[in-house]
Amino acid sequence: MDINAAPTRGNLMQVEKSLKLSRNGYNLMDRKRMILMNEIMTLSKEASQIQEKLKAAYGEAYKQLSIATGEIGMVNVEQAAYGVPISDALDIKIRSVMGTEIPETRLPKEKLEPNYSLFDTSIAVDQARIAFEKVKELQVKLAEIENSAYRLANNIQKTQKRVNALQNITIPQLEDAQVAISSALEEKEREEFTRLKVVKAILANKAEEA
Repeated sequence: MDINAAPTRGNLMQVEKSLKLSRNGYNLMDRKRMILMNEIMTLSKEASQIQEKLKAAYGEAYKQLSIATGEIGMVNVEQAAYGVPISDALDIKIRSVMGTEIPETRLPKEKLEPNYSLFDTSIAVDQARIAFEKVKELQVKLAEIENSAYRLANNIQKTQKRVNALQNITIPQLEDAQVAISSALEEKEREEFTRLKVVKAILANKAEEA
């Protein structure tokens, strides 16, 4: 509403209603901001844990790859790698956290069939492949967490702007308007009371003269 509206009882009631709604909105937005911040902090801790696991998984994968290379040679390892089919199977669901849509991923378990010659390779190649599958699983999980954190951070920023606007602009303006209109109405009441007293005194004087 127009906070510079005329100082009337109706406008005062409207300002008070808007002020109540704004305060409720501020409380809800602030609670939403805290929930989102708690969620992103949880994701941050989870991301740190996944990164540590991913670091270890990469170490193990390259260790197995090195063993395989040492046993059958780089050329044979490369040929075996070309025989492994590319898989893009990934299930993605969306869940909502205080209006923020964040992904939930699931990497379907696929049967690791030997797609390369068993005569030209060794068990070390299988171990390397299994190790890199673990790397892929962790990378997918980390991507999910990072994407979720980005979306949450974006919503937190928008929510914070609304909280600041309500706290620093809207609510103070409505409070000032409430005080101003109340003061103006009180002044009008005093003036009206004074006028009534004057009118009453005049009427009393006229009654005495009569």
